[in-house]
Amino acid sequence: MHAENQSKPTLAERHAFIVDDEPQFRTLVFKAVARAGFIPHEFSRVADVEAAQTLFRPAVIILDLSLGSSDAVEMMHSLAASHFSGNVLLVSGHDMATLDEARKIGERRGLAMLPFLHKPFRLEELQERLSEIDESACIVTGDRDLEVALRNNWLELWYQPKINLSSMTVCGAEALVRLRHPERGLVQPSAFLPPVGDRLYRPLTDFVVRRSLADWWSFAVWPSIGEEWATKRVAINVPAGILQIPDFIDNVRRHLPAHSQFPGLIVEITEDDAVSDPELAHEIAVQLRLHNVHVSIDDFGVGYSSFGRLKELPFTELKLDRCFVDGCSTDVGKRSVCQTVVNLAHGFGLTAVAEGVETAEDLQTLVSLGYDVAQGYFFARPMKSQDFATMLMSREQARPMH
Repeated sequence: MHAENQSKPTLAERHAFIVDDEPQFRTLVFKAVARAGFIPHEFSRVADVEAAQTLFRPAVIILDLSLGSSDAVEMMHSLAASHFSGNVLLVSGHDMATLDEARKIGERRGLAMLPFLHKPFRLEELQERLSEIDESACIVTGDRDLEVALRNNWLELWYQPKINLSSMTVCGAEALVRLRHPERGLVQPSAFLPPVGDRLYRPLTDFVVRRSLADWWSFAVWPSIGEEWATKRVAINVPAGILQIPDFIDNVRRHLPAHSQFPGLIVEITEDDAVSDPELAHEIAVQLRLHNVHVSIDDFGVGYSSFGRLKELPFTELKLDRCFVDGCSTDVGKRSVCQTVVNLAHGFGLTAVAEGVETAEDLQTLVSLGYDVAQGYFFARPMKSQDFATMLMSREQARPMH
């Protein structure tokens, strides 16, 4: 049954499925889930989960990567095929990069993926993840939902600040799209973004470009923050395929602010996009720079690029993927990756950015390694534009950030 034909459970009816082949782990999580206000159910096999979905509609599925004769990828394929409308929380003792790759598979399948947990973890971390599930939000999926949202102006841009690690002040922001349904509430992007290459990315990107540049202008003329904000850049995420559309640059140029201090727009593309056709990526980056639009390599470290090919690309910043940032203060391997990437970025004259910073210890490590910019929940979660402007006023007058 499609999600929009299901009645939404009340808070008291919220069910949680725990899918793991370790009985002791299931028992431990069972108790924590119950304390968080959910009705827990234990499973060790994918087939049992599929059968249980005919009786219950879980708000969240806590899913281990390895399930004996099955695995989480198979489970996520099944959930996507049944138009599962709840959240998926991946948990595993596998390495962080594998966990993040599995999370991205779920997102590409249209599932609402919560930030994963690496075993062993504290039960407080699990309860924090569960608290992120909004009881008033009803997740919708499918191209039609995005198409209707574009037509009815249901999309919003939220902003997460980027922090200059030398001054610990806001140096820019990343714009992140959200869908606010008039009846179903706020919907996360993992639930409505279409597959790569979908036709709706073109009007969606047009919306993001227009709104982000309009918001930049509104921040620049906002009383008390305009003078400071005028030197800061907004970053947007754009699929490489959209950059190749002939009128993309014309659309951007048409909406660029006529402000004398406008520092330019940052367009983030993934590492895989950057190296799949480096010649084309080079041409696009050069052309965009002519119009004060700078390109950033996002999710760096999870692709398979050659450093030799990267140095030929005229980009502005290198953005290290969060799976290497989380825990870098204690994990020697992650710290080594962080060091390699910051050296690489500075060697190419790029800004080194770390995303997904959640702890003071990880932040301290990144500062000691020489990172220029960071963003993450340690500083602030994504927020509505009005809240972002209010934060700018208070934070510019009260340093440091945290």
